[in-house]
Amino acid sequence: MEIISQYGTVFLVIAVIFGLYMTWGIGANDVANVMGTSVGSGAVTVRNAIIIAAIFEFAGAALAGGNVTKTIRKGIIDPTPIVNNPELLIFGMLGALLAAAIWLMFASWRGWPVSTTHSIVGAIVGFAIAGIGVDAVQWNKIGQIVASWVVSPVLGGGVAFALMMSIRHLILNSDNPFHSAKRWGPAYVFMVGFIISLVTIFKGLKHLDLHLSVSMSFVVAAIFGMIVAIIGWSLINRITIDEKADRDFHFASVEKVFIPMMIFTACAMAFAHGSNDVANGVGPLAAVVSLVQSGGELAQESAMPLWILFLGGFGIVVGLATYGYRVMRTIGHKITELTPTRGFCATMAAATTVVLASRTGMPVSTTHIAVGAVMGVGLARGIGAIDLRVVGGIVMSWVVTLPAGGLLSALFFYILKGIFS
Repeated sequence: MEIISQYGTVFLVIAVIFGLYMTWGIGANDVANVMGTSVGSGAVTVRNAIIIAAIFEFAGAALAGGNVTKTIRKGIIDPTPIVNNPELLIFGMLGALLAAAIWLMFASWRGWPVSTTHSIVGAIVGFAIAGIGVDAVQWNKIGQIVASWVVSPVLGGGVAFALMMSIRHLILNSDNPFHSAKRWGPAYVFMVGFIISLVTIFKGLKHLDLHLSVSMSFVVAAIFGMIVAIIGWSLINRITIDEKADRDFHFASVEKVFIPMMIFTACAMAFAHGSNDVANGVGPLAAVVSLVQSGGELAQESAMPLWILFLGGFGIVVGLATYGYRVMRTIGHKITELTPTRGFCATMAAATTVVLASRTGMPVSTTHIAVGAVMGVGLARGIGAIDLRVVGGIVMSWVVTLPAGGLLSALFFYILKGIFS
């Protein structure tokens, strides 16, 4: 307790710096992954991807980021054995933030699309084993999270595959694919607006004191979906047939219809990512802030301060803008060839899966979901359309992430403990 009262301000400053560093890493690596489908399909330029992320990642983190932060902050480890030494938890959270941030920076430098969820969960477990003991880890919670890492790409891939097959049936295989695309396009855009707004309103705005009934949530989501669909319809109607391009590629004009639709899904994916992965950077930061402000009281319940969510959103955007270009190509180009139709299905599926997962409080990996969604649209053309060597390399980078985060976190925990104790 004395250490916290003596160095409380120092701990807060360090936590803010490490939290920004961590969210910068999330932007450089994870956001680059989720925006890679939009960039890789040719629908969005790198510059526009950064602008979209700046607006919607920030909005997702600030408006709907509260649920998952609680899961990262509490439940992974049991701090009861150190109730009389709460400064150890502060050292652990700071060490976990720094460890995960350094690993993400290294992975981004190497161009590896690793999981930020893997990084921070592995780091927290590493601290717990080193600083408290093996029994302090809530292994049942870890098991649930590990299961979600398997379920996430399967769900993302399944939704993407279903969307791709629906587009093939309703549009690509029709007598007039271009007119079918213009007819069905607004319906797909409505799905984007409806799904994202529904789950956000339904569970994502509790910390803003906005409470709506289930029926009212559906009504508001439907209205928002209609507004988005009308905007999409006006953009789609401006597109005309490009007969010259169609001679080279039969569906060239159809792909043009999906370019404005990809913009909507890119916005949805950025919002979804901000609502889910902000937890990875600001969850441990929130734990440190709560401990310092309460004087070391582990059991105190405290709401997630909005300034922490804003801080996380800011760090994510800066990370993408300054370092995201190194990783953005991986999912956008190397797993399978993406076009606007395929990119739309992958991004829409990933956004839906991420937002639904974030509303249940399960800290899933956006990287896993994005990879699964891209593989789903690739499988719609057959297994040969996927570069399995690239997928294998991505999976290996995921495996390395867990122990790397844990070992670095344990090391930094001992260093911080030595400095302040």
